[in-house]
Amino acid sequence: MDYFPPALERLVEQFAKLPGVGRKSAQRLAFYLLNQPDQAAQEFADAIVQAKAGISCCPVCQNLTQGEGPCPICASPRRDRGLICVVADPKDVVAMERAREYQGVYHVLHGVISPMSHVGPDDLRVTQLTQRLADGQVREVIMATNPDTEGETTAMYLSRLVKPFGVKVTRLAYGIPVGSHLEFADEATLTRALEGRREM
Repeated sequence: MDYFPPALERLVEQFAKLPGVGRKSAQRLAFYLLNQPDQAAQEFADAIVQAKAGISCCPVCQNLTQGEGPCPICASPRRDRGLICVVADPKDVVAMERAREYQGVYHVLHGVISPMSHVGPDDLRVTQLTQRLADGQVREVIMATNPDTEGETTAMYLSRLVKPFGVKVTRLAYGIPVGSHLEFADEATLTRALEGRREM
């Protein structure tokens, strides 16, 4: 027995394809959207279509940008172009920018090396990174991939690739989160915290 009209069922199915959205959440989103005025629903649909049509990758750092030119970070004269922070995804740039401490530029790989998922170096934006290093202006590359198996594998692969360019390669220090307690930290986190310690 069909509970929903076909159009509603299709809408639920589309929402359910989103990461982290289960069937019940998809139904809630679909019903919420149906209860909105026509104009609000149209604005939602237009925003999706315009984002897909208007957002592309920055030709310099591969981050998401509006149009075909460089992203605002690459275009900014205040950024230190001798310092590149390598991240896996565009959302990682947002996380780094929230700290308001980093003044260099970025390079977005759009993934990490993952043999289990059949993702190798050729599937990432690695060539674009080496092209940026070829002019000799970069003095340091910071590996800011996640501290999991895929992130570590990617960071190690890239560090071996980058070092022949005579560029300093560093890794983000990982350790105890602010506000947490040592007793709850695992061995790997404590090891990272000790390795990343600095003088006070």
